[in-house]
Amino acid sequence: MSVHEHSDSQNERPQGNFLTSRAALVFIGFSIIAGALLFTEHRAHVLGVLLWLPLLACPLMHLFMHHGHGGHGSHGRRTDERKAP
Repeated sequence: MSVHEHSDSQNERPQGNFLTSRAALVFIGFSIIAGALLFTEHRAHVLGVLLWLPLLACPLMHLFMHHGHGGHGSHGRRTDERKAP
C-alpha cells in the first residue's frame, strides 16, 4: 500500500504565463511609455544619423559585393575565354 500525498499540489497556485502576469503587464506598459519618450526627445539625433546611413553603407556594400576584390579581372568570364587571341 502506497501513500500519496496531494496536500502540496492543492495549495500551490497553477503556473501561469509570464506575459499574462501583472508584473509583465506593468513592464510592457513602462517600456512603451519609455520608448515613446526616448523617441520624442531624441528624434533629431536619430533622424540626423539616418541621413548618413546610405553613405556609410556604400563601402560595406562594395566590400561584400566584390568579395574582397578577389576576381575583378574576369567579371564572370572563364579564364580560357580571356586567353583566346
